[in-house]
Amino acid sequence: MIEASSINKTVNTSAGSLCILDDINLAVAEGEALAIVGPSGSGKSTLLGILAGLDLPSSGQVKINGEDLTTMDEEGRAAIRARYVGFVFQSFHLLPSLTALENVALPLELRGDRDALVMATEYLQRVGLGERLSHYPRQLSGGEQQRVALARAFASQPKILFADEPTGNLDTATGEAINDLLFQLNAEAGTTLVLVTHEQVLANRCHRRITLQAGCIVDTETAGRVAAG
Repeated sequence: MIEASSINKTVNTSAGSLCILDDINLAVAEGEALAIVGPSGSGKSTLLGILAGLDLPSSGQVKINGEDLTTMDEEGRAAIRARYVGFVFQSFHLLPSLTALENVALPLELRGDRDALVMATEYLQRVGLGERLSHYPRQLSGGEQQRVALARAFASQPKILFADEPTGNLDTATGEAINDLLFQLNAEAGTTLVLVTHEQVLANRCHRRITLQAGCIVDTETAGRVAAG
């Protein structure tokens, strides 16, 4: 589903060239849940962004479902993201002027789904926010906002879901509930999941995890996925 070959990422700084990713080779199978772990500054979020087509590597190749993102312009990559990809971020990225229902429905409406409001309502009910449809983000707790973000991601029925520290801004109890919901929805939809996390418990719930250090993959291991619940 995802193939990354010889990925390198360097940026120019006042001190010279800085290597963020160094010769990353990675394949993620359809339906697999992969955790990317490692210390802060190891390149995790940069790798996630490149795999998702949000950023380009300095060299190397990334393919999603056989289509080479690195040969496309931004319009082409955006079309691939619209076709295959959903996102959940640590900071929620909800539009403050839209209700929960409108935030979830918007991506569906933009791609022309006629039943966008029906789908949005269904997924908000599935994440336990059926009574919060007309609430704005400022009227929701952090955990509720992340539930809206999950509903928005899964309502689009993506083939691949990228999650960057999805519970990083939540307290422990709320984070655990969100994790359960993430894996429950993931299992039901058969989605390929790629997530960045500092939480070993969350990483252990994936099929496999890779560890980055100083931009290199230093370890790969099967995590032995634990059922949601």
